Amino acid sequence: MRFRMRTLAVFVVLTMMISVLGTLMATDKWVMKKLSGIPAASETASDGEGLSEKESAKLGAVMDLIEDKYYKDVEREDVINGAIAGMMESLGDPYSVYMEKDTAKHFSESIGGSFTGIGAEVTLENGKVVVIAAIKDSPAARAGVLPKDVLLSVNGVKLEGLQLNDAVAKIRGPRGTKAKIEIQRTGVNKPIRLELVRDDIDVETVYASMKEDKVGIIEIRQFSKNTAERFAEELKKLEDQGMKGLVIDVRNDPGGVLPVVISIAEPFIAKGKAIVQVEDREGDKETTDSKGTGRNYPLAVLINEGSASASEILAGALQQSAGAVLVGSKTFGKGTVQVNYDKSLGDGSLVKITIAKWLTPNGTWVHEKGIEPDVAVAAPEVYKSAKLSRTEKLKKDQIGDDVRSLQQMLNALGYKTDRSDGYFSESTDAAVRQFQQSSGLPVTGVVDNATADVLEKGVVAWIRNSSNDVQLNSALSAVREKLKKAS
Repeated sequence: MRFRMRTLAVFVVLTMMISVLGTLMATDKWVMKKLSGIPAASETASDGEGLSEKESAKLGAVMDLIEDKYYKDVEREDVINGAIAGMMESLGDPYSVYMEKDTAKHFSESIGGSFTGIGAEVTLENGKVVVIAAIKDSPAARAGVLPKDVLLSVNGVKLEGLQLNDAVAKIRGPRGTKAKIEIQRTGVNKPIRLELVRDDIDVETVYASMKEDKVGIIEIRQFSKNTAERFAEELKKLEDQGMKGLVIDVRNDPGGVLPVVISIAEPFIAKGKAIVQVEDREGDKETTDSKGTGRNYPLAVLINEGSASASEILAGALQQSAGAVLVGSKTFGKGTVQVNYDKSLGDGSLVKITIAKWLTPNGTWVHEKGIEPDVAVAAPEVYKSAKLSRTEKLKKDQIGDDVRSLQQMLNALGYKTDRSDGYFSESTDAAVRQFQQSSGLPVTGVVDNATADVLEKGVVAWIRNSSNDVQLNSALSAVREKLKKAS
């Protein structure tokens, strides 16, 4: 496999998956022009820039008190770093953060598409670490981590109340070691406990395939620096094969780099039509118009609650300026743009700060609202099923979240139960026995570890079978319907 075709990502720690994904990084000339003139750390501030003499004196007095009066010695650098982190935290914006030197290094690597972590993009909401999305085929995704899950603890250490960088750092560890996480999920009464193994995995940001009727599918898993190039390569291959329509899948894609998503959208949008608007603090707007030619085949974009930031820009642009149909469920709702500064600080650390809003071509700000699909299609309930805890065997007349997950799994595999509310009914017992018999297991009606293992493997295979992907099939149907009308 050529290196330019794939990026090796070492999922050793979660660290800076909070960096570029879910964070819309901007480096385009307009944003940089708006933000020019930031003084270097050594420059003297005046006329409202930097700290006033009074403010400097106040901070200096606190530093003196800490060094002279605090009951134990402290590292001066740690105090300074804490002060800067506190300044960023006071903004109340989870996407504006201070990163010390080591963390900043991971951040810079992540922009290039090499990510270290378990593959879960997270943010901070009301002091809680909340999942935006788990990257497909990552350890987090394989363990069943879902958008909007709240990470409560890792290896027994509580995360609530920590700064985001500190919370993320708690999951650090060498390859092959375990990260035991506890999550809170809406609709599930008890915390869910999952065990993830840190590992090296091969990450590709773009996957493409062609259906027999010449409808293409391109899946974008994240918007890294090489994603636009990879997308262009795969798009050309499909078009050279005579593609008649296209589905772009950005489900559970938490975002990335702004110029990259603009490059991906542009070929589909006719020259002069808007791709995205960016609005600064004064309310001034700058519109990025397409220089592309557009395409004459129908488009559909697959979205869900894990589609954030750059994914939402792409969906909004293609819907409003290229006539694409949006299929799936409402997106995450992240409508701000960030720029990072490292040279201003001078020591390898950096500040990443929100500098603007982004708006769809028609001027809609999707922040904390998301984008609604044109064709709403909910994912099967089994997608939200937690792995069985295996704390006890499951049997008739039991009640609980494990039983509800069991029922969802059985129903997905075709072993129908009369209810899915977490009560182990006679019908559930019968479904378990049918599954055990067809799987060559002892027919007991009791879900022990052996039955749970086989059941969960069956569910994983079921989910990976594209014929069971109702959202994808709906998107393909939408494209085929447009082709039919055009013929």
